[in-house]
Amino acid sequence: MSSEPLSRARIVAAAIDLIEREGADAISMRRIAAELGVGVMSLYNHVPGKDALLDGVAESVLSQIEFTDDPDAHWTDRVRMQARAFRQIAHHYPRSTMLVVSRQLHSAAGLLPVERALATLRSAGFDGADAVRMLRMFIAYIVGSLLREVGVTPTFAPVQTRTIRADGVDPALFPEVSSLSALLDECDHEAEFEFGLELLIKAIEAYAGRREGTR
Repeated sequence: MSSEPLSRARIVAAAIDLIEREGADAISMRRIAAELGVGVMSLYNHVPGKDALLDGVAESVLSQIEFTDDPDAHWTDRVRMQARAFRQIAHHYPRSTMLVVSRQLHSAAGLLPVERALATLRSAGFDGADAVRMLRMFIAYIVGSLLREVGVTPTFAPVQTRTIRADGVDPALFPEVSSLSALLDECDHEAEFEFGLELLIKAIEAYAGRREGTR
């Protein structure tokens, strides 16, 4: 039993450790209390309940993403850097990352990566709808890659149309998220899949054409 005082950060860290060992299905307030060697009721002084704990896990993982964004770089290079940063944290916390993409986060920690990605795409000249679609496509691609690379599966991931909760955010802190909130709040999964599929096919066609031109 640790002599370190109980805190929200310590509780969240214990939850992340448990998720990475056994998966998100293992999470319960009673189990976390046992992991920390404390009474279960003492957890509620720092975390209101399991749902808030899972949000804390997702926010903690996202806050650890190390962005090395270069505003002077071409937008394609900035997108690459952002995608690689997300992939890197996903490799550190593969099971917790699957939890991240299944939560509707609306904290600063949860929205900052979204704001960065949208701002980059908007600066490249894409309109709001295309920027949101491209963001979702990249998330889907990264998560799909993670499934293939580390073999984890999503948990606590019910079918939902809202993937990013953007209502009520501070427009001064998150101007792009705020201005595109209506688009972020709605998601036609069929249309999003077809958009991403067509984009990937066009990219493959362009790549094939370039290879033909070098022969």
